[in-house]
Amino acid sequence: MSLIDEDRVDLAATFESLTVEAAALRTRVTELRQELADLAERMNVISTALNRHASCR
Repeated sequence: MSLIDEDRVDLAATFESLTVEAAALRTRVTELRQELADLAERMNVISTALNRHASCR
């Protein structure tokens, strides 16, 4: 195999590896966004409950 062919193989392997990593990162970002949305919803529920409790006193 020539040096040019080896460079092409290395480049293809690097491209494939980066593509897989980008997909994994995209998935993780989506998961984190959902977790943040869930957390915001829980915080809102707790805040509402605390406000109701405070107004009953």
